[in-house]
Amino acid sequence: MIVAPGPALVVGLGNPGPAYADTRHNVGFAVVDLLAARAGGGRFSKHRSNADVLEGRLAGRRVVLAKPRTYMNVSGGPVAGLVRYFSVPVEDLVVVHDDLDLGFGVIRLKRGGGEGGHNGLRSISASLGTKDYLRVRFGIGRPPGRQDPADFVLKRFSSTERKELDLAVDLAADAAEALLSDGLEPAQNKFHALSG
Repeated sequence: MIVAPGPALVVGLGNPGPAYADTRHNVGFAVVDLLAARAGGGRFSKHRSNADVLEGRLAGRRVVLAKPRTYMNVSGGPVAGLVRYFSVPVEDLVVVHDDLDLGFGVIRLKRGGGEGGHNGLRSISASLGTKDYLRVRFGIGRPPGRQDPADFVLKRFSSTERKELDLAVDLAADAAEALLSDGLEPAQNKFHALSG
């Protein structure tokens, strides 16, 4: 008897509420919203893990799309709760997040490694007890001048960046789907060449 694999879990990171909706820190939410539209639309519903969740199919696989309802720096609790509830192996967890160390719109894929000062990733790694999950890193660039990075990530994208934002979100969603269908190395080979 062949047992169908369980769902993959794709989590977009961000902060809840309208005040943060279009900020750099919430680009993970934007990517997961686009993936939800690709998975047939439907509405996210509140899950007991303290996340908004939508189940569907992407890249030929069952997938759970999620946006934690907590602030970014305590994302780990909801993510660990979802992993347990849906019985998702950590190798099938994909976290989409903003990254200060990459130029705007640059997409990079990796498994494990450091958190680069990203409190959302730090919280997830601590809650899961491992760093060995997949990441879609969405470049937002460094703050100008002496601006504090903590302030920069909570600002909205510049008018110049907004012209390219939809394209970059689309590329990040494509990259997340490629992780699900093709695995890490083929997806890296394709998307690292396409993006910066």
